[in-house]
Amino acid sequence: MDRVGLWINRSKPEAITLAEQITHWFEERGWDVYTDWEKITAQGVSFLISLGGDGTLLEASREAAPYAIPVLGVNLGRLGFLCEIERNEIFDALDKVIDHEYNIQERLMLTATVNDSDQAFCVLNDVVFLRDPSSAMVTLQANLTGEPSVSYPADGLIVSTPTGSTAYALSAGGPIMSPNVEAILLIPLAAHSLSARPMVISAKENIEIILARGEECIVSFDGYHRTVVKYGEKVVIKRASINALLIRLGKRSFPHVVREKLKDRWHE
Repeated sequence: MDRVGLWINRSKPEAITLAEQITHWFEERGWDVYTDWEKITAQGVSFLISLGGDGTLLEASREAAPYAIPVLGVNLGRLGFLCEIERNEIFDALDKVIDHEYNIQERLMLTATVNDSDQAFCVLNDVVFLRDPSSAMVTLQANLTGEPSVSYPADGLIVSTPTGSTAYALSAGGPIMSPNVEAILLIPLAAHSLSARPMVISAKENIEIILARGEECIVSFDGYHRTVVKYGEKVVIKRASINALLIRLGKRSFPHVVREKLKDRWHE
């Protein structure tokens, strides 16, 4: 029996309505459709459909990665750098997917561990360090593979994957990186030094971020979990042993997506 899972942003009425239409479409073709995550992982599915925006796809891909489930993103949001298809393309796209006319794109992920804890956070976009709004600037020291490399006196720091380069990192003035590049971005937020520049480093590096100045700093992992580190504490970030798997139909190249999504910056 063929099986498919749906990951639905239930805060969007359109996503709920579309999920009902997709369920009916699959059931007419003899597929089982699951929306409960425990059933999705227990039964096993051929792929997962994310209904929402880039944030919904980010969440779905992060959860699906340990199970090697590929995800098809349907964009019901605004910018949509990650989602493969738009609302009006969904059923034509599903015909291609069930006929196996697609490719799987692997996306680099990171793991982050706070103070040698046993708990590791897996991220597809970024790890973000932010000073407390009520406190002064902080200094974040970045050590690469155990060697001190750069200190950032700033309001914060973004450690980003290529996927995350079109998210918060883009808003912070970072470069857009192709998802095929195996690299990690370090981007300071409101740096208090002209020498504190963004860096692009190899994905093979192990990164230690130490709070070298300031009482505490907020750390966010893909926006889904937050913690606080104190002065002298560290977060160790490295490439994850798993990748996120995104379904690509080959309709849009990465340059095309960038041009399309940032078209207000182009002069035709």
